[in-house]
Amino acid sequence: MKICIFGAGAIGGYMGARLAMAGADVSLVARGPHLAAMQARGLTLIEEDGPPQGVAVTASDDPAALGHQDYVIVTLKAHSVPGVVDRMQPLIGPNTTIVSGVNGVPWWYFHKIGGNWEGTRLASVDPGDVQWNGFGPERVLGCVVYPAAEVIEPGVIRHIEGNRFSLGEPDGSKSARAVALSEALSAAGLKAPVRPRLRDEIWVKLWGNLSFNPISALTLATLDVLCIDPGTRAVARAMMLEAQQIAEALGVRFPIDVERRIDGGAAVGAHRTSMLQDLDQGRPMEIDALVGSVQELGRITGIPTPTIDTVLALVQLRGRIAGLYDGQPAATGR
Repeated sequence: MKICIFGAGAIGGYMGARLAMAGADVSLVARGPHLAAMQARGLTLIEEDGPPQGVAVTASDDPAALGHQDYVIVTLKAHSVPGVVDRMQPLIGPNTTIVSGVNGVPWWYFHKIGGNWEGTRLASVDPGDVQWNGFGPERVLGCVVYPAAEVIEPGVIRHIEGNRFSLGEPDGSKSARAVALSEALSAAGLKAPVRPRLRDEIWVKLWGNLSFNPISALTLATLDVLCIDPGTRAVARAMMLEAQQIAEALGVRFPIDVERRIDGGAAVGAHRTSMLQDLDQGRPMEIDALVGSVQELGRITGIPTPTIDTVLALVQLRGRIAGLYDGQPAATGR
């Protein structure tokens, strides 16, 4: 089994290191100083409760040098993926599975969902249908990523917490390809359950990303503060309730309620969300996949999103002023 991790930063590098240590045939696609360090010295993984572990890895910035893969696991930020679809083609053979380990609403969301929305495309996460046409939704295996990790210096990854990568077919089946990848990840010490209703997990994670991320970028507040402050908690709650209406219209079942989800965010403590970290570090902000996509789903389902519309407009302007967002203005309220 050949596995390529495309976008081997913190999360992809963590997964790749664990697979390599387990003896898997894994390659990593990365760039810049991080790639140079991995090629020169291998990858160093610092686990939660152990000493640094070095592992030799195959790393490249040239997909053509790696050849066809059984699985290509995409761990880039959502806005980066459309621009590399052409570069990824040398990795894709007749039986290659694309594993979409990207935050937010996935571009393949309406593949095999059934009903009136079957095959609907999402411009907010796949402008011009680049991924739909370039990968093909039939290749996709969904993945919800739970671990937290960071690249503390080129070639060195600190694993902070979590080791679960939930997998799921768009049609909910327990396919042979899903089971095979689950077994490979489990052999590497990772949890990789195959879920029949992966979209439910996508939404529970998205619930927090949709609300906590933009609010933190606008206020500079850490997660504990924005979840406890009455004003920002009320804004997050309103956004989440709008999102819940949309998700339930699409057939999603939530295993917890809004208050418990916000309390869970508060319990994480003084954490700076990924969008706030991107703002701090001058990296492109992941606005469309986390917020704009939910607004688009509101338009598709006919459900108003007044709070999401407001927060989205504010965070888009914040991103533009910082030079970290160049997307189109979101739709206005109806």
